[in-house]
Formats: sequence, C-alpha cells, structure tokens
Amino acid sequence: KDGIEFFRSPSQVAEKTPPPSETFRIGGLVEEGSLVKKGTTARFNVTDGGATIPVVFTGILPDLFSEGTGMIGTGKLINGTFEAREILAKHDENYMPKEVIDALKEQGIYEPPSE
Repeated sequence: KDGIEFFRSPSQVAEKTPPPSETFRIGGLVEEGSLVKKGTTARFNVTDGGATIPVVFTGILPDLFSEGTGMIGTGKLINGTFEAREILAKHDENYMPKEVIDALKEQGIYEPPSE
C-alpha cells in the first residue's frame, strides 16, 4: 500500500471523504470562474459534474493549466479542501487522463475533443 496513490473523482470524494492522513489523486475539470491566484498560491474548484471540490496549491501551475480543462492533483483532503502538492494538466488539446475521462463519463458530461 505504501507509495500507491488512489485516484478519486470529485463525486467519490464527496461520497466517502478520505481521512486527512491519506494521500490520493483527484481529477476532473477546473471549474470555470473558480481560479484565483495570489502570489504562488492558486485556489480553484475541480468538478466532474456530479460534485465539486475546492483545491489549494502553492507552486508553479503547468503551462496548459486553465479553467475548463482536465487536471489531476496529488495531495490530501484537509477540512474539506484538497491541499495539492502536485498539479498535472492535460498535455495537449486532445489529451485528458483516462481516469478523468472515466469520471466525466460516469457523470454524463464527457465531450470528446472536436477534430
């Protein structure tokens, strides 16, 4: 179990809250209108259409990170906010992590990229 970080969608986190000691990965879409940057700290919401989880991250966000795009974060849920130690964004316009696509499909809001 050591070194394994489980993936959870926002809906799974809302359904069964992980303990604050557990490191896990969360993924979904960065909610439109939720990104607020102050210095090197960013606050935003990640959603899968079924649930929305607030995220805080201090550091440099990936170049492709933006509202409405897919992301995966690694960290812990502390007092209802996901405190990320790492944020990954999609690599290009057509890539989104499989776990994020599956979570969005489960909520019925996944739209494949247009060619």
